[in-house]
Amino acid sequence: MAEFDGKVVQITGAASGFGAMAATEFARAGAKLMLSDINGDGLDEVARNLESLGAEVVADALSVADDTAMRAHIEKGVDRFGRLDIALNNAGIGGGLARLPDIPLDTYDQIMQINAKGVFIGMRHQLPVMLKQGAGSILNTASAAGLVGSGQLSAYAASKHAVIGMTKAAADEVARKGIRVNAICPSFASTPMVEAMGDAMGERHGVSRDDAYGMIASRVPMRRVADPMEVVQAMLWIVSDANTFMTGQSISIDGGLTAV
Repeated sequence: MAEFDGKVVQITGAASGFGAMAATEFARAGAKLMLSDINGDGLDEVARNLESLGAEVVADALSVADDTAMRAHIEKGVDRFGRLDIALNNAGIGGGLARLPDIPLDTYDQIMQINAKGVFIGMRHQLPVMLKQGAGSILNTASAAGLVGSGQLSAYAASKHAVIGMTKAAADEVARKGIRVNAICPSFASTPMVEAMGDAMGERHGVSRDDAYGMIASRVPMRRVADPMEVVQAMLWIVSDANTFMTGQSISIDGGLTAV
């Protein structure tokens, strides 16, 4: 495991899934944490668990699409800890399965607000702190759907393509300033978002949840979904001091999905 003793790490979408697991791993490795999620109750539970491990935590319930709230959250964390070393812009929503003409405009707008605008707002306030320090590492959670076409996920895919574009642009802007910006692109993992997708597929095709998950896994060359920890460990390595020459990259953790 990479060491993060004394590092200050911000994570959005920290109440569940990759965000909650990453927060736990960073805490175990000695990091101080700035956590946010729109799910305040879930976030409070995660924060309590991390504090029981001895971690110092700033936790705020907010929407990543709220520019004022995100600015205040980052200012609060920097005021307490003095700096911001690592940021994981991880919050995101799926939006369900539907063909493009059947996606309501308000659903499209919500997906873009959280998945794309949320990452933009995060970096909008993280980068000035890191530029002042002359150091930092940002990791944006994109998706394999941001690298390839994803039928019945067009709004989600559009949002994740946007994340990858912003990642590359930001990385180019700050590469000479000691700051790295990368994206991670998981495919299917055992997270609440994929579980919800499996349930929706099961209902649509009239099959059991297990059969629906089998349909999802059949799309992956490895014929399985990821254990979330496989993705989280990659997250930690990407932002760690063991990986100092990677920036502007979109790293696939996808069981071979984007290789074919």
